[in-house]
Amino acid sequence: MTQTVKFPSSIGESSGAFAAPAGVVVVQEWWGVNDQIKSLVKRWADAGFLAIAPDLYHGKVVPIGQSDEAQQAMSSLDFGKAVQEIAGAVELLRARGCEKIAVTGYCMGGALSLAAAVNVRGLACVVPYYGLPGDLDWSKVDAPVQAHFATKDEWATVAGAEEIKAAVTVPMELHVYEAQHAFCNDRRPEVYDAEAANLSWERTLAFVRKHTHTA
Repeated sequence: MTQTVKFPSSIGESSGAFAAPAGVVVVQEWWGVNDQIKSLVKRWADAGFLAIAPDLYHGKVVPIGQSDEAQQAMSSLDFGKAVQEIAGAVELLRARGCEKIAVTGYCMGGALSLAAAVNVRGLACVVPYYGLPGDLDWSKVDAPVQAHFATKDEWATVAGAEEIKAAVTVPMELHVYEAQHAFCNDRRPEVYDAEAANLSWERTLAFVRKHTHTA
């Protein structure tokens, strides 16, 4: 899709055909916007998308492995305001010319991605990874969903994901991996599963491209 835009030049006002790639909002884990999340933003950019990870902790980054501190940071987060910040990131991408925008996230970010699916209108698609936000009005989800969950996860359970799938009225894919929670985080060798991470990325990229018309 292209649009006609006007812009100043040394000879006065000019115009041209403008097209922007689709956009992706990447929602952080409970550690914050750390190097691993930044690497995911770059990965989306390398795949041809405008990408942004809103800093929901406003500068705070918890070192990976300090779970007690991360739990405290997540517990202190106002999820309602966090969803509003995700919506703001969506609007930023729209202002940059993106007509189709996906939201994806991991762990806490997976839960917030699902919360965004309920509260943010007009998304192209949503891809949550191993995160559950609690009971929400799933009838409000108006974007297709592709979810990625692990069998060895006592927090974000497959059963919880299946309940959401049964409740939404939009198409929802649910992919389950014989892996542990946070299996995509390559900075955590104790849980990282390269095979599951690579397969889930391939599925995610294909799904987002399909729904943002960038396939």
